Amino acid sequence: MPDVISDLTADGDEIDQLVANLDDAEWALETPAVGWTIAHQIAHLAATFRLAGMAAGQPETFRAVTSRMSGDFDANVNAALAEFLAEPKPVLLSRFRAERATAEKALAAVPAGEVVPWLVRPLPGPVLAAAGMMELFGHGQDIADALGVERTRTDRLGHLVGFAVRTWDFGYQARGIATPELELRFEITSPSGTLWEFGPADSTQRISGPAADFCLLVTRRRHRDDLALTAVGAEADRWLDIAQAYRGPAGPGRTPGQFASPGPR
Repeated sequence: MPDVISDLTADGDEIDQLVANLDDAEWALETPAVGWTIAHQIAHLAATFRLAGMAAGQPETFRAVTSRMSGDFDANVNAALAEFLAEPKPVLLSRFRAERATAEKALAAVPAGEVVPWLVRPLPGPVLAAAGMMELFGHGQDIADALGVERTRTDRLGHLVGFAVRTWDFGYQARGIATPELELRFEITSPSGTLWEFGPADSTQRISGPAADFCLLVTRRRHRDDLALTAVGAEADRWLDIAQAYRGPAGPGRTPGQFASPGPR
């Protein structure tokens, strides 16, 4: 794939363009994530990028901060949001931009082959950058849905597809289900038409479909029934029900038919 830092920056710029000119009423719009407004979405992204920048640029400070987190996932998220949500909207936007810039610079400076600390286990810098793209995709989709905006899909999605394949077991872990001892085959078509392939070609468990739909699935922003994804094999079919590319509770996800269309693929 092309440089992940450049693509992370481009995805962040896209979200910035969605919110840069919003008025107070639009910042307060409810998104499909129950209880979260557009302001909540940007506050969460700002908090996430602050942690990523700290992990890559100030690892000891990151360890100290995360050591003080409780075992309550939702409480940690709400605590991280509170500081940013208390700001006037122009300040929230400027802080989102600043945290993004700091994280992008710090991640770009991580030497090749080195890992940085993260919430569950250390990650290579490019993988943490791909995780940031996953956050931008999911929360950006919530913002776009609240505003009624149809997003343009690009092959930058390849980083998120690769990250979701790398973390294919997260859906099992989030639900306390034993991860099966098998390998899934993924055949995902990029927006430009390139076929991205992962996993053994002879696997009896196969997932295929458009990259945009795959990313909507693994960020749980669309129900599988509304996506052009297919599964061959019982385990592959089950995976489409539980797929997620993030740690923590799965959340309620989205319901079938909740949105008028899946958008561009």
